[in-house]
Amino acid sequence: MRLRHVWADGGYLGKLVTWTLETLGWTLEIIKRSDRAKGFQVLPRRWVVERSLAWLTRSRRLSRDYEGRCHTSASWCYLANIRLMLRRLDPSVEPL
Repeated sequence: MRLRHVWADGGYLGKLVTWTLETLGWTLEIIKRSDRAKGFQVLPRRWVVERSLAWLTRSRRLSRDYEGRCHTSASWCYLANIRLMLRRLDPSVEPL
């Protein structure tokens, strides 16, 4: 299974849309707020990213950028996700 469609914030509008289509073959859909909206507004698909980041930052190690290398940070993200999935499989297990 390959990535084909990506959702992005309005800040990524511009040349990135054509670049992702030409270079990677992905369609990039920009999710923008209405110009008339005031205050907080739930945007489609954006909550998925916000929720996932909230799950990751529950791990103390990922709440700040402690790591000096990118692959170390990626490893900690994998470990946090593994812990999350294991807790979902057996909720009775206490966290480490």
